[in-house]
Amino acid sequence: MDNHFTFTLEYVRQVLFEGRKIRLEELPMAEVESCYEFLKEFASDKVIYGINTGFGPMAQWRVDDAFLKDLQYNIIRSHSTGAGEPLPDIDAKSAMIARLGTFLQCRSGVHPEVVKLLVEFINRDIIPFIPRHGSVGASGDLVQLAHIALTLIGEGEVHWKGEWKASKEVMEENGLKPFEIHIREGLSITNGTSVMTGIGVVNQFQAEQILDWATLASVMMNEIASSFDDLMAQPLNEVRRHEGQQVIAGRMRELSKGSGCLQQREHELYDNGHSADKVFEHKVQAYYSLRCTPQILGPVYETLRNARRVLEEELNSACDNPIVDPQTRNVYHGGNFHGDYISLEEDKVKIAMVRVAMTAERQLNYLFHDRINGILPPFLNLGKLGLNYGMQACQFTATSTTAECQTLAMPNYVHSIPNNNDNQDIVSMGTNTALLCAQVIENVWQVLAIQYIALAQAVDCLGIADSLSPATRRIYSDIRAIVPVFIEDTPFYKDIAAVQAYLKSHPLNL
Repeated sequence: MDNHFTFTLEYVRQVLFEGRKIRLEELPMAEVESCYEFLKEFASDKVIYGINTGFGPMAQWRVDDAFLKDLQYNIIRSHSTGAGEPLPDIDAKSAMIARLGTFLQCRSGVHPEVVKLLVEFINRDIIPFIPRHGSVGASGDLVQLAHIALTLIGEGEVHWKGEWKASKEVMEENGLKPFEIHIREGLSITNGTSVMTGIGVVNQFQAEQILDWATLASVMMNEIASSFDDLMAQPLNEVRRHEGQQVIAGRMRELSKGSGCLQQREHELYDNGHSADKVFEHKVQAYYSLRCTPQILGPVYETLRNARRVLEEELNSACDNPIVDPQTRNVYHGGNFHGDYISLEEDKVKIAMVRVAMTAERQLNYLFHDRINGILPPFLNLGKLGLNYGMQACQFTATSTTAECQTLAMPNYVHSIPNNNDNQDIVSMGTNTALLCAQVIENVWQVLAIQYIALAQAVDCLGIADSLSPATRRIYSDIRAIVPVFIEDTPFYKDIAAVQAYLKSHPLNL
């Protein structure tokens, strides 16, 4: 392909979270125009799906030339049938970027004005109303993409400056005009994997951030338990071969550097004359949820790395149908709209995130269970036992939330219901998968928020703040600025929400 434009995930992250604007002069607009002109010439005397035929099972009917523009408007209006709450603005904006990525491959035959209008919507934060439910992820996200298209033709609703308004009204306020149908813009906008991809991209950013927070939490857990530091030793982890395990172990070594809490096995057990001892007060090996962090989070790292690759490839793929190729001067019919790549990856990310929640919940149990840890008061209670309850009830929330994650872990990729007169006889359910993954991610943030409150309280129970590594000490101080040490019983729901917001908005950068 002559077109070398690509959206990196870093570029998309900057557009979504840092206010970066997409500049038309950076885009291959000449190639978009060339593809459109080729299709205009090529389609003049041929039968091409979705240009002069009906859609889906209706493709066996030829559409009269007098109604070709109506055909394109009809698919937009007829497929705007979604239900449920609208997608979060960030997901909808990400979906628009993903749709733009498809058009910039210059294989869709759309008129350049569609690309320009989509860029204006993205840059101005004009967010289409896209209902949560509607996609089976096989002819792509037909229903939800139709809702985007509906706003681009000046119909439907958009979220702009905190209000839901008629798209036509907002476009007039911004000096924009709805695009006009030229050849196949209606089908091309509605046909593809862009909604599931957009949601998946947002999931990816959050999941990567969660993994880093979970790694730091595991370092703090081992500091609190005074674990032997060889669990993260390079010679131990490199003989397991798996890259993810080695990356997590290396990250733990980095985050724990300078800690005065971790013990060295060679000093405590090898060189200190303990060989004759019959009973060891300190555990020779920590519980699995502490000691096996590299082995547990390593596969999570590798899962996210592969998901990042797939998402970036999908962002820069022509995922509609048919494919218009000016180079070979042909139009190819196939199934690039099928969402299996995204569905499978989002299931894997979802399952990996469930594992993070499970690990955090077990680590919390260690902190709260005095008969297991042997060094902390029950439920980190600094008040009067029996009268005060510490974080006892916080465990209920963490446990129930983790249990919901485990239920949601059921793979959605393996689920398919034929529909569309059995034209779509096997479907990906990719958007449902991405949405379920997003719910799991939100749950994991909640569990991690409770864990970090507990970690700070445990540090104060032991009085070891000054012995923490510089990295964990900094985070301890940040958490304590939100939730001071507590002795008397207090409602925690606002604290949990505040710490969750902190974790989401503060990448570690350590």
